[in-house]
Amino acid sequence: MYQICVSGAARGDSVEEGKLLAVELGTAVAKAGHALMSGATVGLPNYAAEAYKSAGGRMSVGISPASSKIEHVMKYRLPILAYDVIIYSGLHYVGRDALLITSSDAVVSIGGRLGTLHEFTIAIESGTPIGFLQGAGGISDQVETLMELARPLPPGSMVTFNRSAPDLIKDLTDYLDKDYSKYHNLYQ
Repeated sequence: MYQICVSGAARGDSVEEGKLLAVELGTAVAKAGHALMSGATVGLPNYAAEAYKSAGGRMSVGISPASSKIEHVMKYRLPILAYDVIIYSGLHYVGRDALLITSSDAVVSIGGRLGTLHEFTIAIESGTPIGFLQGAGGISDQVETLMELARPLPPGSMVTFNRSAPDLIKDLTDYLDKDYSKYHNLYQ
């Protein structure tokens, strides 16, 4: 079981455009037997977390920017129901993003705006594999252009694109199985 982070739009046009993709993604992560991680936020990551739990997912982990459950719900106005556990980091959004991405084995981004772009740059800089589920608009559908401007990417960067959630999860799982092959027993 790998820890797969779902990154994506909390607000904006790509939330409506990507809702079905997020549901498909959460279901695909559950069916693959992985844990789902997210920023414990609204929008596409929460739709994915809800679908993950509905599909029988075993461990949904949220990493909150807040320092407590009260702050998470009252100040940030973020959800709690789709998560088996929420870590209240107290790191606000920027710090939460770094903790979330570097704690994940791989990241999947859907839609998104600046926060999703921030999470992408953390994934690239930290060597965390990232896949983009395309079709929801936002940053995830434009990141290939940004990558061309930022070439060369750091050695070992793994970035993949797909319009199918199950295929994207399979691509990332296959990559992780190969990359982590000597640690296979840790991921049972």
